[in-house]
Amino acid sequence: MRIDLSATSWGRVALVTVAGTAFFIAAAFFVDSFNFPSLSPDALLWAKLTDLFLPLVLGGSFLFFLMWKMRQLAIAQKELSIVAATDSLTAVFNRGAFSMLVEAYLEQARSHDVADAGALLIVDADHFKSINDRLGHDCGDQALKLIARTIQGQLHGADIVGRIGGEEFAVFLPGADATRSFLVAETIRLRIREAEFAPGGLPCPLSVSIGGIAFRGPTTYHDMFKVADRHLYKAKSNGRDQVSFESPHSVHLGEGAGTFH
Repeated sequence: MRIDLSATSWGRVALVTVAGTAFFIAAAFFVDSFNFPSLSPDALLWAKLTDLFLPLVLGGSFLFFLMWKMRQLAIAQKELSIVAATDSLTAVFNRGAFSMLVEAYLEQARSHDVADAGALLIVDADHFKSINDRLGHDCGDQALKLIARTIQGQLHGADIVGRIGGEEFAVFLPGADATRSFLVAETIRLRIREAEFAPGGLPCPLSVSIGGIAFRGPTTYHDMFKVADRHLYKAKSNGRDQVSFESPHSVHLGEGAGTFH
């Protein structure tokens, strides 16, 4: 069984406290050992007890308190980093964190540490302004939360999603081939269209348009985003509620579903 020794774990607190206290006790015995030969039996016993319990109580208490405070600080820093990387409304990554994670993956792919393939999807809510205008911004916020949850429900493993604009989300599928990437995009579109959204008991159908690109080989987030954004515009121009997708191979997937270009 592997012990968690991360900065936020109790295992680290216990290990440092025990190891440090043992060191203090050993140091006390070593320093005092030079006086042991000249001590009477009673004085020797008292000296050994002092060398044992004084570091145990003082040193152990100090180390435990210090490590406990350091653990609290590590937890606070971790929570702060999560808050800094998360969109406060939808609880997915914000634009900066999302792009940073994608770029980090692409950098690893260039050095062949991870699969040199994947896909980027841009998901945009259709007619979102009308939802805000008709139902209010609170309902618009609820719609965005529902869309974010629906997208997350279709992702697996290392897939990530971020909110990159007002009603715009991005999905990165590391290592995914073109066929799986298109199917993920199409599933997201269908699940959002099927989602029940009825603020105040009034049904309000939702839909999204999706532009995407699958890649194989070296690329950059900026280049992928430009292509995916172009396909998003194409999906919007062709009537919305559809997927427009570009892959390394030309494959038609059927009418109404979208096309690989």
